[in-house]
Amino acid sequence: MMKNVTKFGSTMILAGLLSTPFTAIAQDRTYEEQRAHDRAKASQDASDKRHHTTAKVVGGSAAGGALLGGVMGGGKGALVGAGVGAGGGYVADKIRKKKGTDKREKESREYRETHPR
Repeated sequence: MMKNVTKFGSTMILAGLLSTPFTAIAQDRTYEEQRAHDRAKASQDASDKRHHTTAKVVGGSAAGGALLGGVMGGGKGALVGAGVGAGGGYVADKIRKKKGTDKREKESREYRETHPR
């Protein structure tokens, strides 16, 4: 019994370490670039909050995972599938937010380049 708990604990710690993003490379941004990024991120976050996008993505993924898990493994499979689906939805939502922020930042940069003050 204790061997299984120890093995499970060490597996969880290893998974946590491997899933941690490596931030050893610092991003070099000028003050203006950082401000533009912050504005784009705030705009993306405001839009997502207004439309409840994160809840829709994570909830839909959890429901899909529960459906597939229920079909494959009954009640217990539905519970596991919902957890896996919600986790996958959370990761997908983070990627979607980053792409949206990058797109807004790029549009802002292009606008500033074509419309000088």
